[in-house]
Amino acid sequence: MKSNLLSVCTGALLLAACNHPAPPPPASTETPAPATAPTPALVSGIETQYNDDSVRIQDNFYQHVNGKWLATTEIPADKPGFGSFAKLAEDALVQLRGLIEDAAKDSKGDAEKQKIGDLYNSFMDEAKLEELGLKPMDADFALIDAVKDKKDLATLIGTLGKKLSQPGDFGPNETTLPFVVAVHQDNKDSTKYVADLEQSGIGLPDRDYYLKNDDAKLKGIRAAYLQHVEKMLTLAGDKAAAKNAKDIVALETELAKLQWDKVALRDPIKAYNKIMLVDLPKLAPGFDWEGFLAAAEIAGKTDYVIVGQPSFITGFGKLLQKTPLPLWKTYFKWHVLNDGASALSKDFVAENFAFKGTVVRGIPEDRPRWKRAVSLVQNAIGEGLGKLYVAQYFPPENKARVEALVNNLLAAYKQGIDTLDWMSDDTKKEAQAKLAKIAVKIGYPDKWRDYSKLEIAKDDLFGNIRRANAFEYNRTISKLGSPIDRGEWGMTPQTVNAEYNPELNDITFPAAILQPPFFNVKADDAVNYGAIGAVIGHEISHAFDDQGSQYDGDGNLRDWWTKDDHVKFAAKTKALVAEYDGFSPLAGYHVNGALTLGENIADNSGLAIAYKAYQLDLGGKPAPELDGFTGDQRLYIGFAQVWREKLRDNYAIELIKTDPHSPPEFRANGSIVNQPGFYSAFGIKEGDKMYLPPEQRVGIW
Repeated sequence: MKSNLLSVCTGALLLAACNHPAPPPPASTETPAPATAPTPALVSGIETQYNDDSVRIQDNFYQHVNGKWLATTEIPADKPGFGSFAKLAEDALVQLRGLIEDAAKDSKGDAEKQKIGDLYNSFMDEAKLEELGLKPMDADFALIDAVKDKKDLATLIGTLGKKLSQPGDFGPNETTLPFVVAVHQDNKDSTKYVADLEQSGIGLPDRDYYLKNDDAKLKGIRAAYLQHVEKMLTLAGDKAAAKNAKDIVALETELAKLQWDKVALRDPIKAYNKIMLVDLPKLAPGFDWEGFLAAAEIAGKTDYVIVGQPSFITGFGKLLQKTPLPLWKTYFKWHVLNDGASALSKDFVAENFAFKGTVVRGIPEDRPRWKRAVSLVQNAIGEGLGKLYVAQYFPPENKARVEALVNNLLAAYKQGIDTLDWMSDDTKKEAQAKLAKIAVKIGYPDKWRDYSKLEIAKDDLFGNIRRANAFEYNRTISKLGSPIDRGEWGMTPQTVNAEYNPELNDITFPAAILQPPFFNVKADDAVNYGAIGAVIGHEISHAFDDQGSQYDGDGNLRDWWTKDDHVKFAAKTKALVAEYDGFSPLAGYHVNGALTLGENIADNSGLAIAYKAYQLDLGGKPAPELDGFTGDQRLYIGFAQVWREKLRDNYAIELIKTDPHSPPEFRANGSIVNQPGFYSAFGIKEGDKMYLPPEQRVGIW
């Protein structure tokens, strides 16, 4: 789109080259109004102090915008990486600590505040944990010791699934039962909740850590994991720790071989395998499905489940039969110890962090105990804490202005669908119907979660964690047979993130992300469109990425595309995969364009829609020039600012293997080179390193 501005600046020295004075206001002939406080002038929102003028915008936009920040910022010793998201999360932790400590001092008869304070204090009482040592694990170990034959293992898995934590800070396999239960909407009947059975069972972040023998980094981490398991078992009093550790890692390696890789897991059609409960024995003969379903409290609530990875379950059934019972019992003891280590005495906590934090992610120091305590409260009583956070830190005007931005983004998307040259009219009609049904959630939920049945004791940390896990499991499993709660939130208000849920067909923007650099209520709209606007557009775009586009507006897996449109869409996504496959954040490691495809579509499309929405908002009027930048320029700079981030090498490798998002630099530059408006805003031309020939630029939505 052609710029409405009088001039467009080029070159690296933008700050000095583009200071055009604003025209004087017209003379007034009206009677002066009574004096009022002047409206504060809007700022640009651009953090010019971080610009690196030694790098031309035309050669590396991300580096130019963020270069000085990247050169001077040190990753905090207790973090695997640091950037815009982490900074806001860190700020929120300090705010939440104050709220929690106030609740602990004086709950004023508020039972929920009392629970928040007591849970926090139970974690902070290190002396009590030193006194207890390994004793909190006794009940779990006794449960495993009581297993007499392999049939009992099914009941054990169902029982432990209610007690252990959900995937947490150290990757998708923190909970390492062989498979886990998840409750959500039925992908082919969005009026019902359904239980999924999903693969798990390994203690390292991904199957590649076990199976890649040509990667020295992963081999080193695998060797360290063996030592870590042995050390932890030794601390727990296992006299055969060395042998047992070797056997455990060997068993996990067999489970890793059975797992689907991360790219295969992205296919919702392949992952939808509806199996009646009575037919589960055909999938894994010899496993006591009746015992598992009863222990997991699935029996009697539904007559079918969705098995995400049937070949894994079948392979697990065979592995169960050929692996000796004593090894399985040792395996489960290891994993309940692994799950509970952070709530035990200092020796367990230290060894747990030494591996998961330092070896896997390269983090030198564990987080201060108060930060870990705040995180525990967030995980266990997240909306209760969120209620306090919103009351203190989320002004109503923030929500109103973001709502306006969202409405503009949705309007731009609606207009954009109508103008697509690659989509047929029939598919456009379906796309518009889905867009019209997207629900928007901003700031905080309309109805807060009820924690009245959660029991918290101020002197029982381990029991609190187990009861909180059971509370959450019971809350989710009780959904089976109940009406769909479309008002439910999947994240707390104090979470620095955003999401699209294809089953609910909704987008969520928690309060904590609605602040600079993502959203600045004091800034001119351009930077907000580039930052939170692109985030909003990103989440809307997930409804139409390679995964989300397989769901209709009601949240059902349904093919609403014509065959020809599928072919054209596939050609565009193939080009995007190839573009991102070419990016390498670390020597020897490339971005996986297939794994990151959905997020790359959303990044590219979200930015394109944010630009369109900004132009619609301007309505043909020229944007003000602030800090020497035009409106279009501020929009793209705002986008690049939010992705500034530094990662430790080991953590970057973990993300490359497991994260569906591209590394931060390529979320910025990889998206921007596909935007026509970027080329006109900064005069990008052939020969510049940021130049991509028009025929190679990927534009989807």
